[in-house]
Amino acid sequence: MSLSSPRPAAAPGIESQMSHGGGGAYKCHYPVDPRLSNLNVNVQQMENLILCHPRASSSQDPNQAIIVKCEVPQTIPNDHVLLEVDRFGFSTNNMTYQALGEASHFRYFEFHHPPDAEGVSSTTHGVTPVWGFGTIIKSTHLKVHTGERVYGYFAPARYLLLPVTSDANKYAFFVPRPHLPPDRRPYNQITRCAEDPLYDPSPTAEDLTMLYRPLFWTSFWCEDWLNSSNYKGGSTHILISSASSKTAFCLAYLIRRRNSLQGSSTRRVIGLTSTKNIAFTKRLALYDDAFDYESFDTSLVGDLARGHWIYVDVTGNDGLNARVRDHFRACGDSELVTCIALGLTNVSASTTEPSSAASWGSDSEAPQGGDPKLEHFFMPEWLSIRKQQLSVSAITQMQKEAWTRLMSDCGTWGVSLRRVCGPDQVKAAYEEIVKRGLAPEEAFVWSLWETRVYGSTAKL
Repeated sequence: MSLSSPRPAAAPGIESQMSHGGGGAYKCHYPVDPRLSNLNVNVQQMENLILCHPRASSSQDPNQAIIVKCEVPQTIPNDHVLLEVDRFGFSTNNMTYQALGEASHFRYFEFHHPPDAEGVSSTTHGVTPVWGFGTIIKSTHLKVHTGERVYGYFAPARYLLLPVTSDANKYAFFVPRPHLPPDRRPYNQITRCAEDPLYDPSPTAEDLTMLYRPLFWTSFWCEDWLNSSNYKGGSTHILISSASSKTAFCLAYLIRRRNSLQGSSTRRVIGLTSTKNIAFTKRLALYDDAFDYESFDTSLVGDLARGHWIYVDVTGNDGLNARVRDHFRACGDSELVTCIALGLTNVSASTTEPSSAASWGSDSEAPQGGDPKLEHFFMPEWLSIRKQQLSVSAITQMQKEAWTRLMSDCGTWGVSLRRVCGPDQVKAAYEEIVKRGLAPEEAFVWSLWETRVYGSTAKL
């Protein structure tokens, strides 16, 4: 259950100005919240705000976001924590979560539930999960303490009341969700920042964490999966659709890193994207070549097409996938070794079960005689295998090295962060995204507080 009260007047704080990747400078104020200075919280005085969307299966428009008010329970049950959600990231990734909220394999609307309010219920509305930072302001769990700074898969709310399992450790605690498959456990993990080897408490680093961390690990473990098979038997070319998306270009970045570590110059990465995003995709300098969807089948010919290919589908566009297969079938000197479904950037919130999502996790048959079948990569499933093969310390070290390198390199990619504070402003920002789309160089950090306050009372 998600749980807000008006912010108390903000005390003087720290002003931060940041320009990331040429995205323009912006200022935000990080004051101290006097209410949290001793964490003596009276939940009877608090109400919550939470961002909800109509379900696609309802008769309402799923793109009409609403801000719902509800009361914080007066009594916090045993083994629960009450979080104040400071802020959270929002990007195309979250639009995909919303679009797949009711999809049978993903079920993103089953992580958090909307409150029962007038015209709102779990059958009519959904809550799109977000990755964010918050502070524990109340705990009835013996192993989790008030004042802790945490990061996790939250609801877009001011407050969040969560149950906690008994297996909390110094690095994380977990939300029990027995109705979901066991491989969803990474989404149930609430990271305790004080013991997180990847955590940097600076506002800029937290913003970049919310932007890249959810997407980067999907790309990281996909590349690890590909490398475990020597790129499906030594394939020399990797074609990636939706090349301007962060999931796609992080994968391209990681493949190039692997090439560098292995001293290989034969493995090439080719991007496919829309005409409007081709300039950004080329500016990234992460792809050896980039082509637009309209002309790739006339451009990717001759010597450029020769070799063994892996196609990574990040769009979830069945029509594009068919064109890619047709193209390589017609190229005599090339072979499409496998097609991998990595994402669904092309789905919309109005579709209850996108065609690409409907078959996710099943063994797809080859569309025609010699064409490879579509393989589905889902990060939690591969990670559960790697946890059996590698020690926790080995995985931690792998991730720390990769994350440190990413934070050093991503500043050159030209992605700008736009901070939005306040419920009306967040709702307007969402409606703007629905109306015009989200440019590849854009990412948002949102807060449902009028004045964002965070971090000053967290115990690190």
